Amino acid sequence: MNLRNKLFTAFLGLIIIPLLVLGLFTFFVTYNSIEKKYSQQAEYSLKAISYSILNVFQEMENVTDTGIASSVFTTALKADDPDSQDLADGKQLKLNESQRNFRNLLYNHPAISYAFLYNMNKKSPPVPIFTKEDFGALPYSKFKESHLYQEVIELNGVPKWIAPHEYPELTGMEPVFTQIRLVKNIESLRKEGILVVQIKRLEFERIFRNLTLPNNLQDTSFLLVNDEGLILFDPKDQSDGKNMSAFMDRQIDYGSDYQSFKSKFDGVESVVSIHKLEGYPWSIISVTKWHSLSQEVTAFAKWFIVILGLCLVTAVAFNKFFMNRITGTIGVIVRFMRRVEDGDLSARVEEKGEDELLLLSRGFNDLMDRINRLFDQIRMEQRQKTEAHMRLLQAQIKPHFLFNTLESINVLAVQNEGRKVSEMVYRLASILRISIQEKEEITLEEEIKYLKSYLEIQKFRFEDLFDYEIDVPKELLTCRILKLTLQPLVENSIQHGFEGIDYKGMLRIKAWSERGNLIVHVEDNGHGMSPEQLSLFEYMVPEEKEARRPGEENLKVNHERRGLGLRSVADRIRIQYGDYYGLFICSNQPGGTVIHCVIPNHERE
Repeated sequence: MNLRNKLFTAFLGLIIIPLLVLGLFTFFVTYNSIEKKYSQQAEYSLKAISYSILNVFQEMENVTDTGIASSVFTTALKADDPDSQDLADGKQLKLNESQRNFRNLLYNHPAISYAFLYNMNKKSPPVPIFTKEDFGALPYSKFKESHLYQEVIELNGVPKWIAPHEYPELTGMEPVFTQIRLVKNIESLRKEGILVVQIKRLEFERIFRNLTLPNNLQDTSFLLVNDEGLILFDPKDQSDGKNMSAFMDRQIDYGSDYQSFKSKFDGVESVVSIHKLEGYPWSIISVTKWHSLSQEVTAFAKWFIVILGLCLVTAVAFNKFFMNRITGTIGVIVRFMRRVEDGDLSARVEEKGEDELLLLSRGFNDLMDRINRLFDQIRMEQRQKTEAHMRLLQAQIKPHFLFNTLESINVLAVQNEGRKVSEMVYRLASILRISIQEKEEITLEEEIKYLKSYLEIQKFRFEDLFDYEIDVPKELLTCRILKLTLQPLVENSIQHGFEGIDYKGMLRIKAWSERGNLIVHVEDNGHGMSPEQLSLFEYMVPEEKEARRPGEENLKVNHERRGLGLRSVADRIRIQYGDYYGLFICSNQPGGTVIHCVIPNHERE
C-alpha cells in the first residue's frame, strides 16, 4: 500500500469511522430511549386526564346527591303533574325552596345536558328534570328489560356511569356521559325511582383541550375506550363508535393499570399508552405518531450525515490535492532513487514549492552531487592506483624477461653463434617493439606474434629441448588481450617444466570461445607440480598470509622467479576484468601442467 492510501486509510480509520461509530451509537441510544421517556411522560399526562374526568364525575355525583338529599327528586316523582317538574321551564315563584336551591345549583353547573326520572311505583312517563330538545327518553318498560336496570338496582343508590355509544337507545347518539342511579326516600329508604343525568360534551373537550405535552399535540390523539375495545370518546370526532381492532393488528389487554408500547396505529408507526380509569371499565389511550417523537433525532441524524459527508468530501479533497502533492513528490524522489539504484547518477529532482518538500528535493539533489563528486574522486584514485599497479606489474615482467633473453644471447655469443645471435636480436627487437607500446590491450594476433618471437628465442637457447604448436582460429585473432599475458605462461613451462627432462618437451597453445569468454589453453608435458607447489600459486590468497605458511621453506626454491610471472599475469587480469577472470592451473606429477587463461571475449578496446 502506497503512502497516499495509507494516509487516507488512517484518516478514515482514526477520524471518519470513529465519528461514524460515535454518531450511530448516540443515535441508537437516543432513539431507543425516546419510547421509554415518552412512556413516562404519557403516564403522567394520562393520570392527569383521568383525574380531571373523575373530578367531573365526582362533581356530578355531588349535584345528584344534593338533589336526593333535598328530596327534589322524591317530590318530582310524587307530583300530580310530572311535566310541571321541569326545573328548566318552571316558574321561580311556583317552586319550593328545595327546588329553587337545586335549580340554582343546576344553572351554576352548566355541564348537565338533561336529566329525568323513572317512577318505579306507578306507570307514568319519565319525569323531566332538565329537558333537552329533540330527545325522547326510553320508556321505563323497555329500560326495565335491559341488564343495565338490574345493575342500577344492585348498586343500591351508587351512581352508574355510561359512556357514549355503550347504550345509545338510552342515552342517544351524542358523545356524552350519562349517570344512572337509584333514588330512595330518605326517611323510609324506599325505592322511588331511577335518575338519569347526562353531562355535556363540552366538559370533556375542555379537559383534553387544556392538556399540554412536551411533544407536538397535533400528532397525538386521545381516546376513551371500554374493556371491549370500543372507542367511546374521541375529541377529534374521527373514530367515535369504532373498535380499536380496526386500527391495530395486535390484541390489547385492558386490565393492566398502565402500559405503553410501540405499534402501528391506523398504518402509522406510533407509541400507544393506555391508562385504566380507577373504578370504571374504561381506559384512556394516547396515540402519538413515532415520527413526531423521533423527528428531532432524525433531524440530528440528517445533520450528522451531512456533516459526516462534508468531512468525507473534505478528506477526499485533502487526499487528492494536498496529499497528492506530498506523496507525488515523495513518489518522484523514490523513482529517481530507483534510477540511482540502476546506476543513473545523473538523476535530479525538480525543485519547486516553499515547504519541507523543497528541502527534501534539494537534499536529494545535493546528496547526488556529493555522491558524484565522491565517485569521481574514487574513480580517479582507483584509476591512478590501477595504473600504478599495472606499471609495477609490467615493470616486474619486463626486467625478468629481458634478463633471461640477454642471458641466452650472451651464451650464444660465447659459443660464436653469430647467426643465432642475430636472429635472437631480431626477435628481441620485435618483442621490445610490442612491449614498449603505451596500449594495455592488444589483439590476440599481436600477442601470438610476440609469443612466437619469444619461443624462437628460447629454441635458439635450448635447442632440441622442446617443440611447440599454436592453434588459434582466425576469427579469434582480432580479440583483445592484455599484452605480455601468454609469454610468462610458456616461460614457466620452459624453465621449470622442462628442466632436466630426458625427453623432448612439447608446448601446445590453443584458443577458443566459450560462453562469451576467450579461453587460451597452454599445456606442457613437463615435470608437473605437486599439490604443495600448486598451492604457492593461489593468487587469491594474500601474499603476507602465503609467506607465513609453515613447513614450505623447502618449496620456495626459485619461488621469486617461478611465481612472479604467473602471479603478475593473474593480478593484471583480475584488476582489468574482475575476479571472475584469471588463470586456472591444473598439474600432475608426472604428466605436465595445463593453464587456462580466461578473459572476456571482445574485439574492441
